[in-house]
Amino acid sequence: MKEYKLNINGKDFVVKVTSVDGNVTNLEVNGKSASAAAPIAAPAPAAAPVAAPKAAAPAGAGVTVNSPLPGVILEVSVKEGDVVKKGQKVMLLEAMKMENVIEATADGTVTSIKVNKGDSILEGAPLLTIA
Repeated sequence: MKEYKLNINGKDFVVKVTSVDGNVTNLEVNGKSASAAAPIAAPAPAAAPVAAPKAAAPAGAGVTVNSPLPGVILEVSVKEGDVVKKGQKVMLLEAMKMENVIEATADGTVTSIKVNKGDSILEGAPLLTIA
């Protein structure tokens, strides 16, 4: 099916999605078989999570900025507690050998940053939360 090459916290991983059956995704991580089951109420995942997120903000605590495409985080321009304006650069993402500016989607305060410089991420991955 799909193969992903990831570098998480300096460690390289090759993740192959071998099959998806209902809410169970069968994977091969660095040549070892694994499976992940989604909760019954949730749709089956398209792929394994790329990076372990930092502590999530409480429900209803803000707006999440998600990655518009898969790539590698080159720069995190803000830190937790920073006040940002809608349209302000918060990160730089390299995708398909192009640098893409990730902008704040709302005015507010950065309450959590879910990725680090160098993380490989998938399209739609949460990057940060603004409250």
